[in-house]
Amino acid sequence: MPTPFRLQLRIEDPDNVLWPIMGFYTDYLVRSRYEAKRRRRYTASALHFGDWLHSQGAGPGDIDETRIGRFLTGHLPTCSCDHPTPHGLILNRAALNNLLRVLRRHNIAVTPAPDAIELELARFDAKMNDVWGLTQGTRDHRRRIIRRLLREQLGTGPIELGEIKPNAVRTFVLGDAGRSTSTIRVMAGAVRCYLRYRALIGDDVALLRKAVPRPAFWRDAELPEALSAADVERLFSAFEKPCPSRRRGYAIVRCLADLGLRSSEVIRLTLDDIDWTEGIVRVPAGKARRSDILPLSPATGEAIVDYILNERPATARREVFVRHVAPLGEPVGRRVVQKTLHAAYARLGWDRSRVHILRHTLATRLINSGVPMKQIADVLRHRSIVTSATYARVDVARLASVALPWPGAMA
Repeated sequence: MPTPFRLQLRIEDPDNVLWPIMGFYTDYLVRSRYEAKRRRRYTASALHFGDWLHSQGAGPGDIDETRIGRFLTGHLPTCSCDHPTPHGLILNRAALNNLLRVLRRHNIAVTPAPDAIELELARFDAKMNDVWGLTQGTRDHRRRIIRRLLREQLGTGPIELGEIKPNAVRTFVLGDAGRSTSTIRVMAGAVRCYLRYRALIGDDVALLRKAVPRPAFWRDAELPEALSAADVERLFSAFEKPCPSRRRGYAIVRCLADLGLRSSEVIRLTLDDIDWTEGIVRVPAGKARRSDILPLSPATGEAIVDYILNERPATARREVFVRHVAPLGEPVGRRVVQKTLHAAYARLGWDRSRVHILRHTLATRLINSGVPMKQIADVLRHRSIVTSATYARVDVARLASVALPWPGAMA
């Protein structure tokens, strides 16, 4: 049954202030391979935004993140416009972010000049990269944390650390009562890193550094969690039945379980990193800041080939794992790896959420097979053998053979 005219989304409106640039927007959505239904919704959302812009006395050149935010949080929840429009927050945000990207690409909307805080974060990022050699993911995370701190304390700048009080730093790191110890440690690490950077350029940050909390953390208090061999096989079997992006998901899990790759290494893996003739895979430089060569097991290689030949969209990108929804063919992010594992856990009825457990599982399996610690460190690409030594505690059989009887117990 066709949709009644009064309920149809509006995708044409020559009187709309955004209509002259809608051709650019449509071309962008088509090139990004958004499906027709999604293009219609994004177009209707953009025209709805155009109506609101007109009511505010603004035009395409006035669009920026702040104005989009006002529309999403101010107008959209209470909208009573005559035309039927999409009202989902996530859909509208995606549609308007794409619109802003198109406007800036065509120099219709101005890209704002970075303020004092953004310039400061760029300098901080350069120091983290050049001096400490931190990975892109770590740098991005720490920048986001420091941006929040500086915005809360300094607004738009200038950067005057004397304006930030030690108690404010402590409150920022600790957060509310529900913040976990691990989150506090991450927040504290980012703040200490930033204060080290400020000390390197000559600032006196002694009082602020003392204010950063150091929550208790017993690294070896618990054994590393790992899956049994039977559980690993069950996890692989979760991809035998039809599910979204089944072949991609199975190949990702094989890379995690067989090669011990981190999520960041999985998404950076390219077609050029795999030598099919030699049966090896080059792991791009990541957390250890070096590239490594690992043997490619037949099962992992077959899973990757099956994905490439039968499910991977045609794309010019060289990354092995790419998106199956618009923007089609672009590299996946770490969130796709996480969601792949979470969905598999759910299909199995497991109450799990960790991705890194597969890396722990590989280490545990190697330990229990009697593989020398140095070789385990090489497979896991640990810079220090001490890091790998933590897995020695899971070899229950060997620990039992050297265990002494409890004092006073029966022999």
